[in-house]
Amino acid sequence: MPRLKSALLPAPATDGEIDLMRSMVHDGAADRPGIYRMVAQDGEVVYVGKSKRIRSRLLSYFRCSYPGDKGARILRQARTIDWEYTPSEFAALLRELRLIKTLRPRFNVAMKRDARHFAFIKLTSGKAPKLLVVRGASDDAAVYYGPFQGAQRVGEALRELNDVLGLRDCSLDRKMHFADQHDLFPILARTPGCIRYEIRKCLGPCIAACAESEYDKRVSLARDFLDGASDGPIATLRGEMEQCSERLEFERAAHLRDKLHRLEELRQQFIRFRYAVETLSFVYTVPGFEGDDRSYLIRRGRVRAEHAAPRTAVEQKHLHSLAQEIFGSREREGATVPTHEIDELLLLSSWFRRFPAEMAKADRTVC
Repeated sequence: MPRLKSALLPAPATDGEIDLMRSMVHDGAADRPGIYRMVAQDGEVVYVGKSKRIRSRLLSYFRCSYPGDKGARILRQARTIDWEYTPSEFAALLRELRLIKTLRPRFNVAMKRDARHFAFIKLTSGKAPKLLVVRGASDDAAVYYGPFQGAQRVGEALRELNDVLGLRDCSLDRKMHFADQHDLFPILARTPGCIRYEIRKCLGPCIAACAESEYDKRVSLARDFLDGASDGPIATLRGEMEQCSERLEFERAAHLRDKLHRLEELRQQFIRFRYAVETLSFVYTVPGFEGDDRSYLIRRGRVRAEHAAPRTAVEQKHLHSLAQEIFGSREREGATVPTHEIDELLLLSSWFRRFPAEMAKADRTVC
């Protein structure tokens, strides 16, 4: 079996092929910002990278002496290296991310390196949607909220939200049966797949204990809460806590207080997130290599348009019109992030955290 497996893998590049790639980089690449692609013998792009100095970065691959180094493994899988220049490091970051998302090279393990530090709340599609905590977006049909920090704390808060609203947390492959769903053949009474229905923490969409419209109404309440449009779940918990205190049920009241704190912490996180996203709405002009300056129109943490930095009054007027079109359009507020924009949002957030002085270049007058 090991022999069969090795036969299916492409043969590594020979020393002569690696020497040829080194010569190509040494003679042809320049030390300026850009991205590069490592291309295998069959044309597959196995790795995409970026650098402020393309030539220096590529030559460093040929100094990887230990065969187990990632750089050495990537180089052995390549047969050629191509590169393209960008006006700036910021432009290279954007280009790298978009190529990774399009080509999905096997050596690019993550879409964005700091994505592992964040968690998202995912609302699944289909019947009886459920909420769950994930590390990244993988389902274009789902709705995502975030990013949030601390997956464990977010998971605890999500359990409280599910309990308050009676949303299910069972496996996605469990079949749902709503009260208003008529079966062709009568069947015996169903048994819930967990104890949550018995203790009144779930509406029971798996055993026809609620109508589909009733469950969907609870999902809408969850979405309103996660969007920051409603504090209904918090108000419900606070009301129960106060009733327990009035009945002198102090242990139960303390338990509800802890639940309330977890939901309030989650709410504070998406309030901070929404503020951060709104902060990343401006025109950002970046000096480029040999005067190739670029203006990026950023709205809610995502680049919506790129334009050559204006040098004349006519060009300035054109950029202003484009900005009015982008920033003047109506857009849903809240913590929802389109799946295809999550990685770019994380990229821009990381960039302005690393270089806070870059925020001084932000032009908010057209927002």
